[in-house]
Amino acid sequence: MIIAIDGHSSCGKSTVAKELAKRLHIAYVDTGAMYRTVTLFALRRGFIKGDECDIAALESSFKDIHITFDFNPETGSNATFLNGENVEREIRGLEVSGKVSMISAIPQVRRHLVEWQREMGKSISLVMDGRDIGTVVFPNAEIKIFMTASDEVRAQRRYDEMISKGETPLFEEVLQNVRERDRIDSTREESPLRKADDAVLLDNSNLTREEQFEWIIEYIEMKKN
Repeated sequence: MIIAIDGHSSCGKSTVAKELAKRLHIAYVDTGAMYRTVTLFALRRGFIKGDECDIAALESSFKDIHITFDFNPETGSNATFLNGENVEREIRGLEVSGKVSMISAIPQVRRHLVEWQREMGKSISLVMDGRDIGTVVFPNAEIKIFMTASDEVRAQRRYDEMISKGETPLFEEVLQNVRERDRIDSTREESPLRKADDAVLLDNSNLTREEQFEWIIEYIEMKKN
């Protein structure tokens, strides 16, 4: 079984996906973390200068990028590794957040990661969240959910998350980043963010985590029956 969860940034896709994987005892793949990790790699290598990326240099270095996950189904925690290094904290910072949509819009990057993602789903049941899971990666997924929330709600959630990690962001900067990512993700030529025709819409602006999770569980049970 493939469960595809798409939606806007900071709307809780990963939280829901991890909880579903834990409840259903299946694998969880955070595709957003994969794009963030490639972005971190590009930053470290000096491939990103301002709003430009040396695409040729990045593409030729794909062979040097090895992304793995350590998902604990008991706790629902997930750690992302770049070439064996735990980069979970670093890929969630504003520097990576400010560049990830640009990197995600590069066709060569998307094609490589989509290929890796499809390989993951060939032999196991999984929950995968991202921007184009139900439209591009797994268009035939049994369950498709498109999540969203208002800009302000998503920015507040992201802000609170960063504060809890000891960071000191400005709320207006976080809100601007959320809106800019929406613009880039929705207008890029390669696999733009959009709701699949057969996906169910979940606006969780006014829902608690428990309420939205129970809503999804009920939806999955209905689809299965």
